[in-house]
Amino acid sequence: MSFQRLPPAIIVVLSGVIAATHIGKIPSAIPVLRDALGLSLVEAGFLLSMVQFAGMLVGALVGLAADSIGVRRSIIAGQAILALSALAAMWVSHPLELLALRALEGFGFLLAVLPAPALIRQLVPAARLPLHLGLWGTYMGTGAALVLFAGPAIMAALGWRPLWGMLGGLSALAALALARLVPACALAGSAAGAAPAAPAEPWWARLRLPLGSPGPWRIALSFAMYSSQWLAVIGFLPSIYAQAGVSGQTAGSLTALACLANVVGSVMAGRLLQRGYCARHLLYVGFVTMALTTFLAFSPVAAGAPLVGYVAAVLFSAVGGLIPGALFSVAIHVAPNARTVSTTVGWMQQCSSLGQFVGPPFVAWVAGQAGGWQWTWVITGIASLIGILLARGLRLA
Repeated sequence: MSFQRLPPAIIVVLSGVIAATHIGKIPSAIPVLRDALGLSLVEAGFLLSMVQFAGMLVGALVGLAADSIGVRRSIIAGQAILALSALAAMWVSHPLELLALRALEGFGFLLAVLPAPALIRQLVPAARLPLHLGLWGTYMGTGAALVLFAGPAIMAALGWRPLWGMLGGLSALAALALARLVPACALAGSAAGAAPAAPAEPWWARLRLPLGSPGPWRIALSFAMYSSQWLAVIGFLPSIYAQAGVSGQTAGSLTALACLANVVGSVMAGRLLQRGYCARHLLYVGFVTMALTTFLAFSPVAAGAPLVGYVAAVLFSAVGGLIPGALFSVAIHVAPNARTVSTTVGWMQQCSSLGQFVGPPFVAWVAGQAGGWQWTWVITGIASLIGILLARGLRLA
């Protein structure tokens, strides 16, 4: 594929997909890493969520830095950090070293994805912004699906270290493409170019504005309610299937299909928003469906019907995909001004990272205490209910 023929906004989306592969490489690798390193299920849960550690601590500050140093420059730096961290992991000899590099990958991931909505806003016309932001909302599901499809085969043939190295090489390629092919300034006729310039403000004011407004808080906590349960459910699907005797390749492929279903929801969110549908209603549909489908997938009702459970997991991911597509679009509008978009998205990611850091280990702990995954639906149901209540209070134009 020639990057030179792609629109700059699509290159930004593809950069996000590559960054997401560093998140998605862990689920299918958990059985391999547990055998190789002797990890417990809870330790594997922390490995799954450790990449979110940086986001949990400094997401808003990283977004603020991106607003300050330039969104394109920030994404390039993030991809470079992802490349170096993944390549360094090829030589680790202790689990703690891998965990430390996962935390560093989390910092690179933040730099690579937080400024992307603001950069896309600089590259596309206002009329097409909802569609492109909906497309951006697919980056996580697409990246995770790609590595879940290819990862098990690569690890079976070569081991997990070469997989890390390949993904590091992709991040290096993404950094090069962004530097050479994506303009640093807003294009004429873009949504950012058409908007009046925001007045220069000191960094503390640009941090205080989003954190002092209810809109950024609501979308950030809503994103946390979504992402915590999505990563917990999708992240442990390969392990659940492995416990049921399914091969690693098959388990990875089934999980990848569930991830790809998430892409459908995010793309649909962009199209529906462009046609005038209310973002709040999309959030309602997404959270209600996630609650109902996890009940079908994990409650004793589907204990003897694995096909029903898998279809429910696919619907969980597909309809749940409406949520990130809607939230990224809403973030552009609830940010206090154009210079706080990345900071607002950073606060979204910080709350999301907290949810993703806590969610998988907590679900794993409950599963360990209960001797199975049958109570997972209670946790996801509570998260969905909170998400619905937060969406009700959103003030949308």
